[in-house]
Amino acid sequence: QVSLVESGGGWVQVGGSLSLSCTAPERDFYAMGWFRQAPGSARTLVAAVAWSGGLTHYADSVKGRFTISRDTSKKAIYLRMDNLKLEDTATYYCAAGDRLYDPGAYDTWGQGTQVNVSS
Repeated sequence: QVSLVESGGGWVQVGGSLSLSCTAPERDFYAMGWFRQAPGSARTLVAAVAWSGGLTHYADSVKGRFTISRDTSKKAIYLRMDNLKLEDTATYYCAAGDRLYDPGAYDTWGQGTQVNVSS
């Protein structure tokens, strides 16, 4: 069973910044990304990066504020979140899968880390 290990998250005020990280040491994937889920809402793809080449994909709601990156030597991805808004409050999940743009293609998950944005 491949495990994705997440770290980061926490509390921040509106306009602040947080960073998340995720490692997948056991194997390689075509793409890795971050999903988020707020209470009562569906889990949605926030940002993703292709392992080979580094092509990235962002949800419209986070474009220009979030930056996803990867470190192939550490088999890790990172999510830098700037100018955070109240609506960014959610549980963030690291995920890995076989296609960059298809949320349904992500089949390996981390345990989730909470991000709380306060006013």
